[in-house]
Amino acid sequence: MDWFQQVDIYCERTDFSYWSEPLNALTNLFYLIGAIWAAMRNREPELGIARTLAVLLGCIAVGSFLFHTHATQWAATADVTPIGLFILTYLFAVNRDVMGMRWWVAAGATLLFLPYAAALVPVLDRLPFFQISNFYWTVPILIAAYAPFVARRAPETARGMLIGAGILTVSITLRSLDLILCEVWPVGTHIFWHTLNAIMLPWMIEVYRRHRLRAAV
Repeated sequence: MDWFQQVDIYCERTDFSYWSEPLNALTNLFYLIGAIWAAMRNREPELGIARTLAVLLGCIAVGSFLFHTHATQWAATADVTPIGLFILTYLFAVNRDVMGMRWWVAAGATLLFLPYAAALVPVLDRLPFFQISNFYWTVPILIAAYAPFVARRAPETARGMLIGAGILTVSITLRSLDLILCEVWPVGTHIFWHTLNAIMLPWMIEVYRRHRLRAAV
């Protein structure tokens, strides 16, 4: 792989200058604000994973900013890596602290996300529109699958997760419309992906926080 190969996949980018995606780059500030808010909300000793998620959210802000400014393969890796780590960390937290699995069972169940995504992405590739953001669709689908099981133990937590999945569904849809609507909306819709995810990700951390604090009472 050529790590310095240029990548142009968003409507807003018109060349490979550093600030060719100003809105896509600057809306990453919303992630950073969400990360700071989440870190401040999760100071209790039992909320270590929530603080880890807040740090990963900050890394998402940095990685995404790098990608929307440098637009290279290495920056793309910096963009997607913290997203993947956030998904796996949150899934582990749900498995261990919501579903009540022992840590080693929770870790094994979390790793099943990898073959799950690997199997589902080719299916999504065959569906018009869904193929554009194929990997990201695996997340709200998984949340929807988890929700009935979570609801048996913690209905409020399940509702919170489904709210997050709903926001994510809208944001993935807007992400997928970016190039489709480019001629009529030249700045692109990727900014709304950032904006909604900057609401959804802190919300998901908050859902976990509330669950942990209820369980500690």
